[in-house]
Amino acid sequence: MSNADEPPQKTNQPPSSSLTPPSLFSLPVDIVLNILALVPKRYYPILCCVSKSLRSLIRSPEIHKTRSLHGKDSLYLCFSTRTTYPNRNRTTFHWFTLRRNDNKMNTTENVFVSIDVPYRPGHASYPLSNIAIDTEIYCIPGYNFPSSSIVWIFDTQSGQWRQGPSMQVERLSATVGLVGGKIYVIGGNRGEEILAEVFDLKTQTWEAAPIPKAKDRNEWFTHASVSLDRKVYALNSREYMNSYDTRDGSYQRYTIPKDNWWKTGKCVIDNVLFVYFLRFGLMWYDSELMLWRVVYGLDLDKARCIGIGEYYGKLAFIWGKPSNVSESKEIWCRMIGLLRSEVGIHGTEEPSQLLRIVPNNYSLRHCLSLSG
Repeated sequence: MSNADEPPQKTNQPPSSSLTPPSLFSLPVDIVLNILALVPKRYYPILCCVSKSLRSLIRSPEIHKTRSLHGKDSLYLCFSTRTTYPNRNRTTFHWFTLRRNDNKMNTTENVFVSIDVPYRPGHASYPLSNIAIDTEIYCIPGYNFPSSSIVWIFDTQSGQWRQGPSMQVERLSATVGLVGGKIYVIGGNRGEEILAEVFDLKTQTWEAAPIPKAKDRNEWFTHASVSLDRKVYALNSREYMNSYDTRDGSYQRYTIPKDNWWKTGKCVIDNVLFVYFLRFGLMWYDSELMLWRVVYGLDLDKARCIGIGEYYGKLAFIWGKPSNVSESKEIWCRMIGLLRSEVGIHGTEEPSQLLRIVPNNYSLRHCLSLSG
């Protein structure tokens, strides 16, 4: 090993070229960032006290980008409750995060923590489509009426909202997906102009996207949408889903099993779509054969699924069941490892964990996987 007083080695990595590695390391910056990204975040305040250069790395955007490459390490869940008054109804939102236990070393134990999400300015109702990008949640309108073009962004690191650039037109119940560092929004508008638009995360600007070639504009009114390859999919009912190709706007329809599913009971892991169905269980969509297949090896006992999402490379399966406490229910979680082979996808269940007891009227609105 070289002397600690020697200057750090140079690196050609452009994302971190402006950063200087601490004198404690005689390593390229990108390697130092990868090492720090593996350190539990609970130790970051201590590392910030070591040196100014180390503190600058810990607080840099590059560390969050590097952490995101190691997979999704937290789930954000939003429940809602509705209170009825004589002249109006009031909806209250309750946010929780599922993450690794920060108080124990070398543990895979999870904690389910209530978090304070400030009341969003201009709030009318919960946005129908939320997109998780690194450590931020982009809230695309919306389920409120009248429709809106305002986009709000929640920073999970600072715990604050900020208003993003508004869309070009107001939309309602549109199809939304993230493809190639851009957010695509299709349909949901009443006029004939700008049937689809795209938001560039780098330039922070909206522009018109390829016109969707579906004959019926109602194809893009949806409660659930996902992204696979270069396409955005709208899951519309118990019978079919539609795809929008972001390259040319081309359209295709696919069948889905005729069964009950939840808008929070779907996720994409390693470019594979998973959906939990009440009768058929956890299934995945084989895009090559264009058919739905069961994830084998699971015994989920027809759970009333609340939500699923990627978590440390596994599938977090979250469901509710009756509690012994009056007017309450239990929220449970089970991690499922997924192994793909030539014959399909096999699931391996880990022991279930009781996360929390909540009131019966808690209804899950969003289940989002974040990184960093």
